[in-house]
Amino acid sequence: MRTRSGARAAVAAALGAAIALGAAGCVPLPEPEPTPSSSGNVNQQLAELTVASAGSMKGYSRTRFPHWRDTGKNCDVRDSVLQRDGESIKLSGCNVVAGRWESPYDGRVFTDPAQVDIDHVVPLANAWRSGANEWDDSKRGDFANDLTRPQLLAVSLTSNRAKGDQDPSQWKPANRSYWCRYAADWVTVKHYWRLTVTSAEKAALTDMLEGCTWASKP
Repeated sequence: MRTRSGARAAVAAALGAAIALGAAGCVPLPEPEPTPSSSGNVNQQLAELTVASAGSMKGYSRTRFPHWRDTGKNCDVRDSVLQRDGESIKLSGCNVVAGRWESPYDGRVFTDPAQVDIDHVVPLANAWRSGANEWDDSKRGDFANDLTRPQLLAVSLTSNRAKGDQDPSQWKPANRSYWCRYAADWVTVKHYWRLTVTSAEKAALTDMLEGCTWASKP
């Protein structure tokens, strides 16, 4: 199991490699912070989230969350996530042009990156309603391009479009075996970014986390 200090060391090492290799093309991508290793940690984070009614969508636009940021010559965060989450990746320069991706939301497999979406685990509009409306665009950009937390995930187009901006009380992955990971990742992201949850959202997360055995989770 990777410790918190070990995770920081791994990220530091990856960033060092990025500086050394940046001129060569794509920047190496640190893995997201691991999902908390025990249900106690996740449940503690969930308990610490502020419960509040969903805020207004007034003023919302996806352009208020600038993405995707450059991560190398002619590539961006989308390419980085595709490369991280895929297998047998083929590149043209820094751009991902082929590979194999299995969508954890529904188990569908793709070999064409054009059929893969990069999902914001906590959707941008949901973040806006739960506190991000008070941030500046720079911080919203940090959130939209967060490669450190488990916020960005390569999934099928259909599952991403079906999810939209819904929270776990409104939408859950069709793949029930992924519910523990999905709920924990949602909590991890909201906890780090100090976003609120609705009472229905918290209840759904609590139900999804019940009985999760974290020793068997990635």
